[in-house]
Amino acid sequence: MDAHPLVTDYLRLGLAFDRLEPGFVDAYTGDPALRREVQEGPAPLPGELATQAAALRKELPEAGLPEVRTEFLDVHLRALECSARKFAGEQISFVDEVRAYFDVDIAPGNEEDYRDAHRQMDEVLAGDGSLFERVSAHRKADEVPPERLSECVAAFSGALRELVRARYPLPDHEQVEYEVVGDKPWSGFNYYLGNYRSRVAINSDLKQHMAHLPALIAHEAYPGHHTEHCRKEAGLVGAGQAEQTLFVVNTPQCLMAEGLADLALRSIVGPGWGRWAQEIYADLGLRFDGERAERLSNASAKLLGVRQDAALLLHDRGRDADEVAGFLQRWSLATPDRARQSLRFLSSPLWRAYISTYVEGYRLLGGWLDRAADEDDRADRFRRLLDEPLTPGAVRRM
Repeated sequence: MDAHPLVTDYLRLGLAFDRLEPGFVDAYTGDPALRREVQEGPAPLPGELATQAAALRKELPEAGLPEVRTEFLDVHLRALECSARKFAGEQISFVDEVRAYFDVDIAPGNEEDYRDAHRQMDEVLAGDGSLFERVSAHRKADEVPPERLSECVAAFSGALRELVRARYPLPDHEQVEYEVVGDKPWSGFNYYLGNYRSRVAINSDLKQHMAHLPALIAHEAYPGHHTEHCRKEAGLVGAGQAEQTLFVVNTPQCLMAEGLADLALRSIVGPGWGRWAQEIYADLGLRFDGERAERLSNASAKLLGVRQDAALLLHDRGRDADEVAGFLQRWSLATPDRARQSLRFLSSPLWRAYISTYVEGYRLLGGWLDRAADEDDRADRFRRLLDEPLTPGAVRRM
């Protein structure tokens, strides 16, 4: 593929960040010679990368690219410039950092929404003891038996893959391989390898729950990250949009991808996913109350902003780790260990702002999908998220 010179410079710039922070480039499926050139070249200096990003943004209006590609590159170059400034040691407020990375403005949530969520959860899990005790007992009973995890993953992956391929066709040779890992700050992770193949890692340090596993597989694979990568590789990259061969951390691309993936199960199965999952578990000989799980999921949805609020407390309000962990325990009804695991993610220099991709991505894309005229329109809107190089700003204008 003969990329536009400015696009090649964008790819070279993005790839250079992996020299500053391994893992910054989440996926790259473009010309391997370009990656080798960057890897074997002089070590990049953060300040120089910031200057390069700003210069490319100035060149964009005269580059002759279509408007949709220009907008995509503009917001991603702005994000890379901010990352480079951070790597150079510049102090940037957390709110400004999130705005530059993800093209969204954030603010603290409403604790009354969290109280309402607790009231609804209390109704679903009615019984003796505190809500925390009942939620903890429910989560314990809902754990996937470790020796059955691989079997359950395969069952849901296969079932979701059939649904996705019927509605959003994929290349015949697409493939997802699953592996269990440990010592990670996340629950699951998609490593897109190119040529329609993904490796999905599932964190064994965090107990996997029966109610959450279908959403996790939908998020990472079908119709989430793997499906999006495959369809964009076949469509956009195949049409010559070489900028889509690069997926870089802390960019608007991430907010769009995480919002899409968090809406994946709801979009492919829809209301009633609990009963659907219950039948799959029953085939495996496992008992699962799908209706209650779905009611509990709907009730706890209002707790979406708790972790972003925790990040604001930690990085914007200067609260100490113990206070933030207590906040997470109170509103998320998390155990101390789970709260500390969340705090580890929020404290990571690379990942600290990333929580906003889940919160704001779900809100932005979920709101847009909910404005669909009917189910066919909703399915077509989700297809657009899979196929088009949309940005948060573009969705806000729709």
